[in-house]
Amino acid sequence: MTTCLNCGVQAPDGISHCPACGTPARPPVADDVQTNKGMAVLAYILFFVPLITGAHKNSPYVRYHTNQGTVLFLTAVGWGILYAILTAVITAMLFNPATWTYSGLGLTGVITMILGLLWLIPAALCVLGIVHAATGKTKPLPVIGRFNIVK
Repeated sequence: MTTCLNCGVQAPDGISHCPACGTPARPPVADDVQTNKGMAVLAYILFFVPLITGAHKNSPYVRYHTNQGTVLFLTAVGWGILYAILTAVITAMLFNPATWTYSGLGLTGVITMILGLLWLIPAALCVLGIVHAATGKTKPLPVIGRFNIVK
């Protein structure tokens, strides 16, 4: 399977054009990959740098990894918002305003710790993306890699 560098769709090997967007199918150019590995890695750490510098417009390799880094960032922000809401709701449910105490302090701590451990998922995806960018691969991140934001 080949990943289209323009739209990110998975297509079978040996096709002449991407079935989704019509872009000529080609593997990443070795010079593009070697020249832009640093910017592709940076796309996972500070996704906006390739966007601000315009590097994503000049290199399909950087564009691909900038898209992956942007989707990962938005996923992490979404998880942060959901985490804050869930911990606030759980805390509010266990708070007894009559006595100003928490009726399930141990339970709140356990649930908050479990939700906090889920932050390891975006961190692991970030490391995986950096490894892909540093080794010259255009392999999508699990679950979130199929979304295309940066064009």
